[in-house]
Amino acid sequence: MGYLSYENTEYQFDDRTLAHLHIVIVNKLRQGQSFALSWKDAAAVGGGRTSIWLHPSSNLRFHFDGSRTPALNGDWLQQLADSAESSRGLVIEAEERAPLRALETA
Repeated sequence: MGYLSYENTEYQFDDRTLAHLHIVIVNKLRQGQSFALSWKDAAAVGGGRTSIWLHPSSNLRFHFDGSRTPALNGDWLQQLADSAESSRGLVIEAEERAPLRALETA
């Protein structure tokens, strides 16, 4: 399990999810865009939902537990990027909802 550190609070995500979030979030922030990031909390931490507001001057850190970059799913990346462009902001949905299409790397 890796984590996203935001304003000195750490939020745990598996490395695969975090790798996809990293790409979408960095692309949005590079364009100078602010947006909400939301997800459902695990039952182990009480359930519910969490939402944070990200902006280009946010104090972010992505920490991956593993040393290898997970394979990326291009369809899931697109689904997350489309979500980030919506009025709801970037909502983390399970990868199973996105058809599997491997992202080709150069």
